[in-house]
Amino acid sequence: MANYSIQVNDKTYEVDVMDDMPLLWVLRDVLGLRGTKYGCGKALCGACTVHLDGTAIRSCSFAISAVGKGKITTIEGISANGDHPVQQAWEQYIVPQCGYCQTGQIMNAVALLKSNPQPSEQEIEQAMQGNLCRCGTYNRIKAAILSVAKA
Repeated sequence: MANYSIQVNDKTYEVDVMDDMPLLWVLRDVLGLRGTKYGCGKALCGACTVHLDGTAIRSCSFAISAVGKGKITTIEGISANGDHPVQQAWEQYIVPQCGYCQTGQIMNAVALLKSNPQPSEQEIEQAMQGNLCRCGTYNRIKAAILSVAKA
């Protein structure tokens, strides 16, 4: 066990966990931030996507020891009231069906729009291809992202 001081959603937490514990389990099981989902456990589906210093990462395969002094943002941290433009677009375009993958989808979309505020359809498809949706709402995801980019 080791002590880590991590910054999550602009709050500092002290955690005493194993060095190789995935960030996902620190967020969900230690800190109680359950918005980030477990999907595949191998960084293939994107359900566990969070931001580390604004960059989308897969928290299921990212060890707590690798966080360092980085700032972590989870779905709970992008907006206190659920009114981030991407979240509003998700509602407007009725993106979720089952909803399980949506926190990861939203986190990836937010990171994309931060790095590229006006992506093309092809850039959206390329950036979002690592986030899987079993319900197949990809066209609505793309439309929602495009609407935020145009706003």
